[in-house]
Amino acid sequence: MRIDILTLFPGLFESPFQISIIKRAVEKRLCEIHLHDIRDYSTDKHKSVDDYAFGGGAGMVMMIQPIEALILKLKAERNYDEIIYMTPDAKVFTQKEANRLSMSQNLMILCGHYKGVDQRIRDHYITHEISIGDYVLTGGELAAAVVVDSVVRLIPGVLSDETSALTDSHQDGLLSPPVYTRPANYKGWEVPGILLSGNEKKINEWRENQSMEITRKIRPDLFDK
Repeated sequence: MRIDILTLFPGLFESPFQISIIKRAVEKRLCEIHLHDIRDYSTDKHKSVDDYAFGGGAGMVMMIQPIEALILKLKAERNYDEIIYMTPDAKVFTQKEANRLSMSQNLMILCGHYKGVDQRIRDHYITHEISIGDYVLTGGELAAAVVVDSVVRLIPGVLSDETSALTDSHQDGLLSPPVYTRPANYKGWEVPGILLSGNEKKINEWRENQSMEITRKIRPDLFDK
């Protein structure tokens, strides 16, 4: 998989992509991540990338010219399964969506800033829009890093135990059950006996019941679905 990220602040991605799972995925050549500075494609002598909004109002808007120039350059080099725009005014990202995107060959992600991008970019180039929650961040970079992390970890071969991702929260519409490890008794806090029984059928039933109960309590909206 190749992921191209269009951003005003490439440096924001250095730490998230240089450690742990994402770093290993890149080193194993299971994923390529390329960062592109939108300012490099501005034809303005000052490399401006934002301007005032038509109609007035507070805040600046990312200009169409440098974004389009970068998008067209990348599209001329390869086909993209999705051109994604990170924005708070989109549908909230889900595990189901991460699963779908993980099967892509090429993804392009545009990080918004200020009051957002010129609407014409969204109308003519963006194929999919993603929000990571009903709140506003300074820019789309942190949100894009979240999406990349959730998608890349699902690529076959990235996780040492590929079945691990299949039992994550939200994979089956429920939250995950409690998990425990050694010691079985710590300061009198004991692991549920069923998990020590070795009875796989009973353990699976316990985990399923726990998932349902936790989901009902914490996320009744998910349980109702």
